[in-house]
Amino acid sequence: MPRPLTVLGIESSCDDTAAAVLRDGRVLSNVVAGQEVHARWGGVVPELASRAHQEHIVPTVQEAIRQAGIAIADIDAVAFTQGPGLIGALLVGACYARSFAQALGKPLVAVDHIKAHVLAHFIRDTEERVPPRFPFLNLTVSGGHTQLVLVRDALDMEVIGTTLDDAAGEAFDKGAKVLGLPYPGGPLIDRHAREGDPARYPLPVPDVAGHDMSFSGVKTAFANLIRKGELHDAGFAARELPHLCASLQAHIVRILLGKLEHAARERGITEIGLSGGVSANSRLRAEAQAMAMRNGWRLHLPPFAYCTDNAAMIAMAGDLLYRAGRTAGLDVVPVARF
Repeated sequence: MPRPLTVLGIESSCDDTAAAVLRDGRVLSNVVAGQEVHARWGGVVPELASRAHQEHIVPTVQEAIRQAGIAIADIDAVAFTQGPGLIGALLVGACYARSFAQALGKPLVAVDHIKAHVLAHFIRDTEERVPPRFPFLNLTVSGGHTQLVLVRDALDMEVIGTTLDDAAGEAFDKGAKVLGLPYPGGPLIDRHAREGDPARYPLPVPDVAGHDMSFSGVKTAFANLIRKGELHDAGFAARELPHLCASLQAHIVRILLGKLEHAARERGITEIGLSGGVSANSRLRAEAQAMAMRNGWRLHLPPFAYCTDNAAMIAMAGDLLYRAGRTAGLDVVPVARF
């Protein structure tokens, strides 16, 4: 039998420092160190993020190796996030991964963060899940990216739709900021929305052709709604908080799933996946499951641990790339945008 493949994954694209160890695609450890420093600024500050990565990356990798119960010599390949992301944050992860791989004399694998979100569906752990069958359609939704991806194979993906401006996750966070909620605001919008009426405050629907999306108009309309409400009633936003959250959330989900359903019908695809940090949103998951029932889809939703930025998905992508012979040289550099 072939020797098991053990991959160390390192993720540092934004404000989470993460490391994971996978053996033949099965999680041995998955460690994430967050950065609370950004909460006071209401969003991620790139310079502070890169500094925090420098502080966290060594202990985070050490903890991942410890939890995996392996020796450093057992690692067969080192995978890291090449991009997209904040260039300073990416540099920390890239430099550490290059040094680690060079010191061990092990192959280095450069991973596309957005493709790794799609490949999160193939991570194995103690929970038995059936992965998507090819081809499948994946809605990747995060704070910085919103894409509809046709996945023909693990390493053959085509973006058939994307946002023309803001990402859905950014619309959630900016909406939360207007409401005075702390960063990160997306999960708080979700929590407050459970007690609100999603039809209380209608928002405009962007008219975007094809499978592309737009969220800047939604964000602006929501901000104007709050501003006008506060002009007439200083306590408007606080009093109507659950309804405002529910209305914003319902509208963003409506745009996302409307495009997903249209693309699935046009392509005749019934294998559907959701991934990325926003795929943890409770309304998005619930409505996607209802839509799957209506359309006869097989819907795939990664566990929450693999939705937000994590290194298990980087190691999973690294495993597949390494097996395909797609390794990187020690001169590889991070890329903020591909």
